[in-house]
Amino acid sequence: MTTIGFIGLGRMGAGMAARLIGAGSSLLVHDVAPGAVEALVAKGAVAAGSAKEVGAGADIVLLSLPKPQIVHDALLAEDGVAAGGRARIIVDLSTSGSQMAQRIAKGLEDKGIAAFDAPVSGGVAGARDGKLSLMASGPENAWPEVEPLLQRLGKPFYMGSVPGAGQTMKLINNLLGAVAIAVTAEGVTMGIKAGLDPARMIEVLNQSTGRNSATQDKWPRSVLPRTFDFGFATGLSLKDMRLCASEAEALGAPIPLGSIAVSLLERTAATYGEDSDFTAIAKIVEADAGLDPERPA
Repeated sequence: MTTIGFIGLGRMGAGMAARLIGAGSSLLVHDVAPGAVEALVAKGAVAAGSAKEVGAGADIVLLSLPKPQIVHDALLAEDGVAAGGRARIIVDLSTSGSQMAQRIAKGLEDKGIAAFDAPVSGGVAGARDGKLSLMASGPENAWPEVEPLLQRLGKPFYMGSVPGAGQTMKLINNLLGAVAIAVTAEGVTMGIKAGLDPARMIEVLNQSTGRNSATQDKWPRSVLPRTFDFGFATGLSLKDMRLCASEAEALGAPIPLGSIAVSLLERTAATYGEDSDFTAIAKIVEADAGLDPERPA
């Protein structure tokens, strides 16, 4: 049986990696945090001491890492996966952007390794429960081997063989998601200022044409109860939206609404920290309207 490797056992990666236990003869895992590795070993995985060690022991390696350069180095640095000599397929589950995906694909192709970019959407709960959406691109001839693994994580969508196509689709998804949070924050804040009950507003919106991912999920779970714990860090959302803005500019496709979302995320990070939840955008919009963002539910 194929041996699977997984690098990056953070909030998303740990849930995804756990779902791959049993997908091959063994699951080889690595992370810079020893506790994260120990937690997966307790579930049946095998620890690897480095990315290179994963590349030496696994046939297919998946990664979930926070920044594009970290992904690049984990794969192509001197002590990276490619230097291990065994891995023949790489699947990057991170949001790294299409330009980095193309760079990685070329670097791995030169070493005889097939590269897939397959960024995910669905949050920590989706990773844990196998309900992610995965936007994948890579060599068509290797897709039949990759698809069953991704199906253990959720619903994969094959976006074609062009490197970075999955990344572009993910950035578009994140653009719509961030703008939905921003515009929902504006609408609900306007209603609160007019004396409307925010919970009632969300109920009405979700039965009407204004419904979106923010009204249907983020407000009921995280904003209305004032917990702001949906599960995606402001810093990561900002990183993704900056990637989106950069790639949109390169394509000559203006995203003025996206630029507003970037600005709100920057202010959220400056006010509440990059580790805050990205739903805290709502508190920035509320404060602009003179509301107390720290008020109880």
